[in-house]
Amino acid sequence: MLPNSERFDCDLVVVGASFAGAACALAAVRAGLRVVVLERKRDPGDKLRTTGIVVKEAAERTWLSRAPESCTHRVERVRLYSPNLRSMALSAPGYYFLTTDTPRLMRWLAQELQRHGVDLRLGASFTQAEREEDGWRVEGVGRARFLVGADGAKSRVAERTGLGRTQEFLYGIEYEFPGAALPESGALHCFVSKRYAPGYIGWVAQNPTGVQAGLALRHDAERARVPDIDGFLARVRGAVGLPEALQPAHTRAGLIPCGGPVFPLARNGAMLTGDAAGIVSPVTAGGIHSAWAHGETLGQAIALHARGIGPAPESIAEDAAPRFRRKRALRWAFDRFQFDWPFDLLLNSTPLRWAAEQVYFHKRGIGEDEIESAAARSRASEHY
Repeated sequence: MLPNSERFDCDLVVVGASFAGAACALAAVRAGLRVVVLERKRDPGDKLRTTGIVVKEAAERTWLSRAPESCTHRVERVRLYSPNLRSMALSAPGYYFLTTDTPRLMRWLAQELQRHGVDLRLGASFTQAEREEDGWRVEGVGRARFLVGADGAKSRVAERTGLGRTQEFLYGIEYEFPGAALPESGALHCFVSKRYAPGYIGWVAQNPTGVQAGLALRHDAERARVPDIDGFLARVRGAVGLPEALQPAHTRAGLIPCGGPVFPLARNGAMLTGDAAGIVSPVTAGGIHSAWAHGETLGQAIALHARGIGPAPESIAEDAAPRFRRKRALRWAFDRFQFDWPFDLLLNSTPLRWAAEQVYFHKRGIGEDEIESAAARSRASEHY
């Protein structure tokens, strides 16, 4: 039994059962903590806002390596298209992505939480929490030592606890075409277009159950623009081999943080992770690997501190958040200087190929963000 455990109804409340929240909960429960996860959806696979694309690091080094093979489809290259639809293939030796049957993956992850002893409460929304001397009183749960918000870009936990809130966003929309197949199914097809995707890209990819196609653009709250995904697909269908007669069966859409980690990210026993913390790549909007790594580090740090052998998890939460310095610089440039003609002119040139490989594959070296995160994880787990 942990010190003073009788004073609390649970050790940790995690709000949100997506990747970062699940990683935090699993790390904490495996260390012996009593963990409650609140998930507002009754079906964890319903109304998703993630593309579900998993990079190699997450596929091999996280809990997601245990996912059923039927949930994933392996993609070993990127095909990058300029606005005039010329393309070049990009790859890195031994590197791959996994596209997923995301609804099924999220349902499996919820089962994993329950199987390992997490008190997962589906259909339970987080409404309010009040700070007490040595913990938080969470409405509907009771007294908890720690509170973690993994509840998305518009985090209610951040709002209720006075933590930082994400301010910069992309807005993305994605269609699902069940049963469809691409001629080049082993590629992630990415499209640069200022017309259809200012500030970001469009994409088409094979997944285990069909084809997913999406579009994202820089979000301006004062001049909200809805992505023209139908116009985009009319433009690119021929390039990727998606039949015109196909109609989408499912649509998902939502805001994607792109400004880097929020501040403050943690204080007084309350912490943020995943989209709520802004831990999403500002350039590629990839968040699953970095969110999982941060959530897991946070769960370990909370467990160590609760057992009296680790530093305050608030400091670990801040240290473990990747800063994305280089990608934020690229984001700034892309927001201000995106033009179609350089991509049309320079496609297949050595400089553009090098830059694209840095964005998608990082040359498989360890960058500054990975070094920072690895050092923080090491500090959190030195007693684990």
